[in-house]
Amino acid sequence: MALARGQKIGIVGAGLIGRAWAIVFARAGAAVAVFDTEPKAMAALDGAVRNGLEALAAAGLLTEAPATILRRVTLSSSLAEACAGAEYVQESVAETLAAKRAIFAELDRASPPACILASSTSTIPGSLFAEPLRGRARIVVAHPVNPPYLVPLVELVPTRYSDPDIVTNAKELLEDAGQVPIVLNREVEGFVLNRLQAALVTEAFRLVEEGYVSTEDLDKTVKDGLGLRWFFMGPFETADLNAPGGVRDYVRRYAAAIQRLTERETPPHPWPEELIDRIEAERRLVLPASKLAERAQWRDRRLAALLAHKLAEDRKGR
Repeated sequence: MALARGQKIGIVGAGLIGRAWAIVFARAGAAVAVFDTEPKAMAALDGAVRNGLEALAAAGLLTEAPATILRRVTLSSSLAEACAGAEYVQESVAETLAAKRAIFAELDRASPPACILASSTSTIPGSLFAEPLRGRARIVVAHPVNPPYLVPLVELVPTRYSDPDIVTNAKELLEDAGQVPIVLNREVEGFVLNRLQAALVTEAFRLVEEGYVSTEDLDKTVKDGLGLRWFFMGPFETADLNAPGGVRDYVRRYAAAIQRLTERETPPHPWPEELIDRIEAERRLVLPASKLAERAQWRDRRLAALLAHKLAEDRKGR
């Protein structure tokens, strides 16, 4: 399903993820209707979307003025108003199964029968909240990476009940919105990105806990090492290029050593409270709590610059 200019997209939930989705779809030319039951979230929407758009403009990532795009985002007074006439609704409410079940029951009643209903859940299999609903065939998980207007990957995860055409249509719509959707073959808890991230974070905590490295040097290892390479190549392409004979040669050379390193990951190792205290103390020495919001804005500027560079290089390679 192509995303047409002026097509209505509903956003349910005006927190960090909902606001970011509003930017994604408005930037692509859609008319975005946002609803949240929390008045504070609705009141903050305009300023948050404006700030995000101005950051994109500063990085040269917009083809229209921020004010023009912002006018496409409107506040709805009810869930039914946000859904009326929408062909796609993106849910971004609290990350609990109870909240997902409640909101999707409402969405199934309030939205047009052909409307795709997508969840931003980052860990919950969609089948758990889709199963009892009449319109369960049109429900799919569309898990973004925060913020999705700067990090375009979206994990499309069909439920056990999803119509394959719904998944295809959602993929086409998200691609038209400038995102990079991947489609999982079946559900798995945490999906793909969070499972990969969990493996790295778990080992990072372990290396700090056992005294091998400081939190600051661990972060340098990723941002000045793995992160630079992984910005434009995934692990399989990396492996393919890291041995003269390609990926099979890589496996022959390094598989045994890699497997030895990961054998000790079972069973799961809980993080002790004293470890969390130590990591928190080290991080606050590097970055005071009062500077967290400012640093997050710095992160977004850096991501925007990297994205602009990547898009320019991708165009050169075509």
